[in-house]
Amino acid sequence: MREPQLCVTAAARTMEELRRDRDASTDADLVELRLDLVDRPDVAGALQGRRTPVIVTCRAHWEGGGFTGSEEERRRILESAVALGAEYVDVEAAASFAPDFVRSRAGRGIVVSSHVFGDPPEDLEARYAALRATGAEVVKLAIQVSALEETLPLFQLGANVADLGGQGHVLIAMGNQGLPTRALAARLRNRWTYAGDGVAPGQLPALRLLRDFRFRRIAPDAALYAVVGNPIIHSRSPVMHNAGFAALGLNAVYLPLEARDADDFVAFAKGMRLRGVSITAPFKISLMPRADEIDALARQVGAINTITVRNGRWLGANTDVEGFLEPLARRTALEGARVSVLGAGGAARAVAVALGSRKAQVTICARKADGARAIAGLVDGSAGDFPPRPSSWDVLVNATPVGSEKTPGTPMGNAPLDGKIVFDLVYAPADTELLRSARAAGCQTIGGIEMLIAQAERQFELWTGQRPPAGLFEAAAAGRDEAAALAGGL
Repeated sequence: MREPQLCVTAAARTMEELRRDRDASTDADLVELRLDLVDRPDVAGALQGRRTPVIVTCRAHWEGGGFTGSEEERRRILESAVALGAEYVDVEAAASFAPDFVRSRAGRGIVVSSHVFGDPPEDLEARYAALRATGAEVVKLAIQVSALEETLPLFQLGANVADLGGQGHVLIAMGNQGLPTRALAARLRNRWTYAGDGVAPGQLPALRLLRDFRFRRIAPDAALYAVVGNPIIHSRSPVMHNAGFAALGLNAVYLPLEARDADDFVAFAKGMRLRGVSITAPFKISLMPRADEIDALARQVGAINTITVRNGRWLGANTDVEGFLEPLARRTALEGARVSVLGAGGAARAVAVALGSRKAQVTICARKADGARAIAGLVDGSAGDFPPRPSSWDVLVNATPVGSEKTPGTPMGNAPLDGKIVFDLVYAPADTELLRSARAAGCQTIGGIEMLIAQAERQFELWTGQRPPAGLFEAAAAGRDEAAALAGGL
C-alpha cells in the first residue's frame, strides 16, 4: 500500500494570492487550486511555474463551491486545465459533462467527487460503487457529519475497499467531528488527505497535521489514543503525546475528538477500539459510569480525566491531582500551608483533594457558597470569601475559567495579591492577567501549562508503561524545535 499524500488546498480571491498560497505549500505532495473561489480564474496563470503537482477544482455552488457561472463556462475552465497539463482535475459526479471528461482521458488524472450535505446517507457503499463505476482514476466521497459515530460507516467502507486492494479513493467526513477521517487517511486507504486553513468544514492547516499529529508516520494499524471534549479542536495535548509516541518508536497516534455527548464518544471509542483517552470538559463526570473500574483517587475527586483500555476493560483514573501537585511541590512545602482555591467546579475539587493529601490548610472561595462548602468538606477545609480576604493565603489557586481566551480578565478583581505563590490553572493564554498582576506584586507564579504537561506525562505512563523523555512534552507544548529533535523529527 502506498502512503497517503498530503494535499493542501489553496484558496484566494485573486490569482496573485492563489499563486502565493500555492507556492507557500512547501510541505505538500499536491496542491488543490480552488479556481471557483477566485474572482477572475485564469487556468494558465494558476498552473504556470508550479513546483508541486496540482488538482484543479472549480466547484459548483450547487455542491458547496463558489462558482456561480454557467456550466458551459465551468466546463471550459476544467477542459483548459486538462489541456494545459494539470496532474488532476476534479469534477462532480453530478455534473452533466462528467462522463465526457472521464472518457476523454480514459479516467487518468480525473477525480470524480460527490459531496453530501445534511444527514449522512445510509447507502454509502452504493454511492461509492457508482463513483467507482465512472472509471475515474480517483473517486472522492465526502459526507457531512455532526457526531463522531457518524464517521464509523466511512471507516467500515474503507476497510471493505482495502480488502479489494483498491486505493483510488478519498473518503472524508466534513465538520469538526470528521477530523479522524482527515488524520487517519492511511486507515481509510485514502490516496490523499486535504489540509488547509478551514476552506472546507473541519479542514486543518498542514502544519497541525504534520507537527501535532505527525501525519506521515500514522500507519493503518496505529493504536488510537485521543482527548475528548467539546470544544477540543485546538487542544495542545496531541502535539505532546504524538511527540512521545514518535520518541519511543511506538506505532500510535493521538487525536482530538469533539463528541456530541457521552453516548457519541462511547460508540466511536468502542467502534475504533481506542486504547486510551484523555477527558476534558464537559465529560469528566458523565463518562465515569462508562468505566468498568475507577481508582480510589478518581472516586474521591468525583471525576475522571483518563481512561486506559486493558483487555477490553475501561479503567478510569484522575491525573489532574498529580499534575497539579508536581509543579507546586517543587516550589514550596505544602503541609500546613494556607491555600485559597478560587472556584467550586471539577477543577477546584481535584485541587482540593490534591492539597488535602499533602495536609495543606484549604479554603475554597467561590460565589456559590454551597458548592464551596461541599468541596471544603472533602478535605476538612473551610469555605471563604470570594475573593479571599487580604493576608489570608500563602498560595492562591485559580480553578475558574476567568483569564482564559474565552473569559478574559482576572478572578481577583482589585483584591490584593499579598501571598507567596499564585497558581493559575488557565493555560491558554500562557500568561494571564492574574499571573502578570501577581508578578508585579512580587509573588512567585505558576502557569496552567505546567499542570497540563505534568498530568499528560502521567497519562502517557499509564498507557505505555513508560515516561516520555525529559523535557519533551514541555518543548512540544511550547512549539520549540527541540521537540522534533527529541522525537526523531517530523
